[in-house]
Amino acid sequence: MNLRAQQVLKILVEHYIQHGSPVSSKLIAEELSLNVSSATVRNILSELEEAGYLTSLHTSSGRVPTGLGYRFFVETLLTIKPLDGEEVQELSRKLAPDLTTSDLLQSASSILSSLTHLIGVVTFPRRNRIELRQIEFLPLSNHRILVILVLSNREVQNRIIYTERDHTLSELQQVTNYLNTHYLGKELLVIRRELFAAMRKDQAIMMQMALEVASRAFESATEETKACLIVGQDHLVSHAKDIDLKQLQTLFSAFTEKQEILNLLDHALEAEGMQIFIGKESGYAALSDWSLVAKAYSIDGEIVGTLGVIGPTRMPYNRVISAVGVTEQFLSAALNQTSP
Repeated sequence: MNLRAQQVLKILVEHYIQHGSPVSSKLIAEELSLNVSSATVRNILSELEEAGYLTSLHTSSGRVPTGLGYRFFVETLLTIKPLDGEEVQELSRKLAPDLTTSDLLQSASSILSSLTHLIGVVTFPRRNRIELRQIEFLPLSNHRILVILVLSNREVQNRIIYTERDHTLSELQQVTNYLNTHYLGKELLVIRRELFAAMRKDQAIMMQMALEVASRAFESATEETKACLIVGQDHLVSHAKDIDLKQLQTLFSAFTEKQEILNLLDHALEAEGMQIFIGKESGYAALSDWSLVAKAYSIDGEIVGTLGVIGPTRMPYNRVISAVGVTEQFLSAALNQTSP
């Protein structure tokens, strides 16, 4: 993309984020410092639309960014807007080391929501990540299965799961072989996330049965470590003109279930720096109209959790990225002073 096209895209995305209405070629021509005609801008917009960076909601209403357009903007054109001094001081006060871990996490999620007027999310810390060493399934009566888990912390867990029907020993041996082949040595939360992903992709009846049984086996194993705080859903009311009711209902359903949100937040535990998922990039239908900006936080040098902001794809990324980054720094610093 040449420099002039980048300038046009930058103006369009920034205007759309701020105002929420399709952007015309005339408006862009007026904002460009160069002497560029509306006709020239229209040609550039057509090229950007053809390349997939923009789309037209209606023939004559101007253009809006696509997910690809937002991605290019965030990675190439975005100028981060730092928090002001008062906001940083407020963060310092509200994330003080003398608070309990629970209070720090609650405060962090509330701060993120307050700073961005969007939804703040924080996962609870999980220390000493537990890995799978071996798993076995044994059929019981009345649609029950005994699951035996051997874990990396030398713990052996026995649990009973309930299924839609009885399963034969042969069927359960297939599940056992599948898990022991593909998931030994992986963390329990990672296994659960990958099983959910596999269930969405594989439509074979036998594999669906195996994946469903396997997924239920890890539900209680990860129950204590999969909690998160979600604050600020009321802020979405201010974006009502951009979001239809069905999109909101789908998102709130995801908040209630939490699993897809947690699976996405877990990705930040496995990558360095700021993680940004725009629209369909998340891979989850419930989040296809939303963006997530997330960053992992740490205790004693170990990455243990994630915090972030969820909002419409036209969120003010320059401010959200700054808010997430600074909040993570203060939260990690406070937790390191309060952790035993």
